[in-house]
Amino acid sequence: MHLSDIEQALRRVGLTPRGAFHPRPEDKVPGISPWRAAATVVLAGNAGPDMWQAFSSQRDPGSELLDSWSFEILSALAVEFDGAALFPFTRPFLPFQRWAALAGPCHPSPVGLYVHPDYGLWHGFRGALALPEHLELPPPDRRPSPCESCTDKPCVTGCPVSALGAEHHDTGLCTDHIDSAAGADCMTQGCRVRRVCPVGREYRYAPAQAGFHMTSFRRSRLADRAAAAKRA
Repeated sequence: MHLSDIEQALRRVGLTPRGAFHPRPEDKVPGISPWRAAATVVLAGNAGPDMWQAFSSQRDPGSELLDSWSFEILSALAVEFDGAALFPFTRPFLPFQRWAALAGPCHPSPVGLYVHPDYGLWHGFRGALALPEHLELPPPDRRPSPCESCTDKPCVTGCPVSALGAEHHDTGLCTDHIDSAAGADCMTQGCRVRRVCPVGREYRYAPAQAGFHMTSFRRSRLADRAAAAKRA
């Protein structure tokens, strides 16, 4: 088995290979089974339109969850390659941001979101494949963060309600904004903080995908509020 086999399989189902690494104990990668450790981890995600096109052609974005689709797609590939599928959205939560920095040139931006030298803030991670074989990997891509050469840093002041800044992430403010008429722009075009970043604008989500992600975020946050109110 070669890394190219895994990458080709990911592209076949609409996912973008997001780098790979050989895990160490401190990386907290779960074992494939109680008696088999993971020797290679390959990250899978999105950058560009492929994932959205694959998902929306197979499911109804109005009623289906992207997490469910990702779970099915990557679980099937894990069986195919005799490994295990790992996800950023299942508990206990796994350190995907740490893995992203190990696997490729992903860096925390001034607002906390991870930025990529090519994709900017328009990318994501849908899961990972933990494999039993120690695959040969290319030299790691250690390009610096594009934020180092960004003098204006428009992301810091990009949020219209200051919900996302250099030292805070107030999901409540964000939810209130996108739940109002004033937040229609963010709901239909995507988070304004992402949009003002000068890097990776060619990877910006199309309106249908941007609206889907923002609607999912809004639904999740409102559900959290309802659950908290019920507990109180």
